[in-house]
Amino acid sequence: MPRQESQTNPTGGGSVEAPPHNLGDLLQRIAEVASDREDVYLATIMEALGTRSFGPVVLLVGLVMVSPLSGIPGLPTTMAIGLLLISMQLMFGRESFWLPGWLMNRHLSSGRVQRTVRWLDRPARFIDWWLRPRFCVLASNGGAMLIAGICTVLALIMPVLELVPFSTTAVGIAVVAFGLALVALDGLFVLMGLAYLLIVAGLAVTGFTVGG
Repeated sequence: MPRQESQTNPTGGGSVEAPPHNLGDLLQRIAEVASDREDVYLATIMEALGTRSFGPVVLLVGLVMVSPLSGIPGLPTTMAIGLLLISMQLMFGRESFWLPGWLMNRHLSSGRVQRTVRWLDRPARFIDWWLRPRFCVLASNGGAMLIAGICTVLALIMPVLELVPFSTTAVGIAVVAFGLALVALDGLFVLMGLAYLLIVAGLAVTGFTVGG
């Protein structure tokens, strides 16, 4: 496998590897970060992913939402704030993103992070088998702006959904799809994410109508 090109680290820490190109690559980087420390800070993960890469961070938020970590009180809301800030910066055309210090200082135990990575490993292998660049226009330029707009709306409703069991996981699936689309320029995952949201919204409206 060819070595990935490095890029300048905006934080002044030398160079970092190119952004993750699929889900397995992202999980591997998180596992490496968690392997040699007791607590894993969001800032450390961000450094491993790169502050010029919106896709991997959107994907990271989605993974947290669909993993057992979503059961930690307050974590879905924290992820929602991060997703909102990242999506808005993407819409405004920033070349690198910024997150506040209090958010970057959030941390989890290394053991919990490593267990979550192992839990996600098998589905990651399956997803990466399907992932490839296609319909790229849907995941770049105007398509990326659409994704950012949708993620902004999802981020705004996530804190409310945290009160409803498993509802944040449903939102997380869509965020994962959009994150994968941005990472691999795979427009098919944009279409899948949109279709999934339409189905979920339709089921929610139907359930509300029947229940009323």
